Amino acid sequence: MFSSPLIRSAALSVALIAGTGASSAMADTVTYQMDPTHTSVVMSWSHFGFSHPTANFSDVKGTIQFDADDVENSSVDVTIPVKTVDTQVPALTQEFLGEAYFDVAQYPEATFKSTEIESTGDQTYDVHGDLTIKGVTKPVVLHATLNNVGEHPMAKVPALGFDAETTIQRSEFGLDQYVPSVSDDILIRLSSEAEAAKSSDAQ
Repeated sequence: MFSSPLIRSAALSVALIAGTGASSAMADTVTYQMDPTHTSVVMSWSHFGFSHPTANFSDVKGTIQFDADDVENSSVDVTIPVKTVDTQVPALTQEFLGEAYFDVAQYPEATFKSTEIESTGDQTYDVHGDLTIKGVTKPVVLHATLNNVGEHPMAKVPALGFDAETTIQRSEFGLDQYVPSVSDDILIRLSSEAEAAKSSDAQ
């Protein structure tokens, strides 16, 4: 769902219309892979107005094409294994896995592919893209904050980290059980670290 988080495979084509500037922009683009062990995707909803339960997804993977000189020329592509959903309530988790909800037997993954990134402030961006859940694709906007870019102190490779969130209407993706008593709006939060390969000069 999902960001996730977190997340845009269709490379923005600004570089294709800038002549020699395009070559320079492409040369400055670094490929980062999201680290599943330091990536969190959490969704939350209103339960009859009494509480806001959460569910999380693990083993999230993604590729970020990052242009430090022009972040708006970057892109993100995220894959969320919906089959990893965990509500901390075993019966509810099993319900989510079933046909009435995510139907993971037929649709084991959700994806987000960016189409445009626009700056909204100091290190904040609106990441427009296509979210696909249960075979349905809808445009969404991730409100993202770029937390840090630099050498990772442990991995000793170029790294970046970001947080992002968006709100979707689950009924648009065929997940409409108990709406509106259980909220249609689903808040999705994504936090991730991503690392470049050790031979990072190979763009």
